[in-house]
Amino acid sequence: MKKIAVIFASGFEEIEALTPVDVFRRAELDVDMVGFASEVTGAHDITVKMNIIIEEADFSQYDLIIIPGGMPGATNLRDNPLVIEGLRAAASAGKKTAAICAGPIVLEEAGLLEDKHFTNFPGFEQEISGGTHHQDGIVVVDGNVVTSRGAATALEFSYQLLDEMGIDSTEFREGMQYNKLIEQVKSNTI
Repeated sequence: MKKIAVIFASGFEEIEALTPVDVFRRAELDVDMVGFASEVTGAHDITVKMNIIIEEADFSQYDLIIIPGGMPGATNLRDNPLVIEGLRAAASAGKKTAAICAGPIVLEEAGLLEDKHFTNFPGFEQEISGGTHHQDGIVVVDGNVVTSRGAATALEFSYQLLDEMGIDSTEFREGMQYNKLIEQVKSNTI
């Protein structure tokens, strides 16, 4: 069974962190919410209970590590040596890493965006010196690195990550009414 870690630091963006957890658990994947403490409070004052604290996490056991955005959550993640070491170890082992919104600054700190295509919340590309930024990308996949723009893209990000983990996201897109939403947006019938 695939194992996923979503890493939570104080000031995380709630939608970006919890949407992948929800989607992956619907797909019956093993997801750990890894926090800097046993409870972590997000950017909008929502406190979430973690499954494991970061000091006890063995990042080598995860097939995918997800970095949410949010401020100051993303900078807290970027500045934590355990996060950076975990990401580097995962990448060295050929595991997947993903980041959304401001989260790509964490991948940058770990050296994972060098020669990669990526996207992020507008403006954060100025903090990233490696790789090729895609300003209009919703979700950008380049090898084992997946990035996305922000809170509104959290579902598409999560579905793409399901596909990247070898699980067809079609039934989840349909079951959660996502495809219906996209159809209505395209036809301006909302």
